[in-house]
Amino acid sequence: MSKTTVRQRKEIDAKKRERTDARAENTDCCPECETGSVILDDVHGELVCQECGFILRNRLIDPGAEWSAFTHEESQQKSRVGSPMTEMLHDKGLTTKIHWKDADAHGQPLSARKQETIKRLRTWQDRLRISQTGERNLQLALSEINRMSSALELPEQVSEMASVIYQTALDDNLVQGRSIEGVASSSLYIACRKQGIPRSLDEFDKIARVDRSEIGRSYRSLVTEQDLEMRPIDPKQFVPRFCSELELGQDIQREAQGILERTAEEGVHSGKSPTGLAGAAIYIAATDTETKVTQSEIADVAQVTEVTIRNRYQEQSAVLENADE
Repeated sequence: MSKTTVRQRKEIDAKKRERTDARAENTDCCPECETGSVILDDVHGELVCQECGFILRNRLIDPGAEWSAFTHEESQQKSRVGSPMTEMLHDKGLTTKIHWKDADAHGQPLSARKQETIKRLRTWQDRLRISQTGERNLQLALSEINRMSSALELPEQVSEMASVIYQTALDDNLVQGRSIEGVASSSLYIACRKQGIPRSLDEFDKIARVDRSEIGRSYRSLVTEQDLEMRPIDPKQFVPRFCSELELGQDIQREAQGILERTAEEGVHSGKSPTGLAGAAIYIAATDTETKVTQSEIADVAQVTEVTIRNRYQEQSAVLENADE
């Protein structure tokens, strides 16, 4: 078969597909069996004959919204354009911002006169976005929350919750008389506790711009004034992260969590640092499996002293020995 014949065959096939698509769009009857009705398969995105199963079109694009709404009010609330609203910005991301690049829509540089005009507009835009003292304080606090979240590698939902907690405290006048950084740090710590993200006060102390005592005072005040229900930290939450940083296997992780469950039943955890308890349990599990890891290495990961690891090790070992007898 010559090249011309092959090209003609392709053109004929393409025209047939176009005619089939056109008939599928303009009629409810199947062009293949001419008896079945054509239906839309929303799950697979296909036009299918209900009688013979012939697929007229596939990979259809869904022009509808990606969200579901069951009332008109709900539809109006979910309908949106542009970027979604976020609690991590003081204006929820609803205001506009003049770009720093002095160029037009085509990427061409602006003249010196237009650059001066844009500079003045940019200055006034920043002033209008933050026109009140409360807004300036809120912007500073939210930027501090974002900075610490990035340093601690926290997920976005934790930062969102911390921002809401801080804004609630600001509306209730709980920030007055306290440092913005302290309340922001405690809000992020509360969000970590609420979301079940294992982060200790020692870790916050290293990245926060206030000392640990200030974070603790702000934390107690927010929990009391906002009537927040805070559960005790479970030491088992720290075990996976510590084992990962120490490059220990899953068997040690499971055994350490089992040790913590057994010692918790005896009341050993009361008043003790959860990171120290987790580190000591890992050391016991590593010793039982003859895995080489030192108390110093575990203390560095858990951010506690070797004395703490040693004391928690002795307490948990005594409980385990009594339980085995």
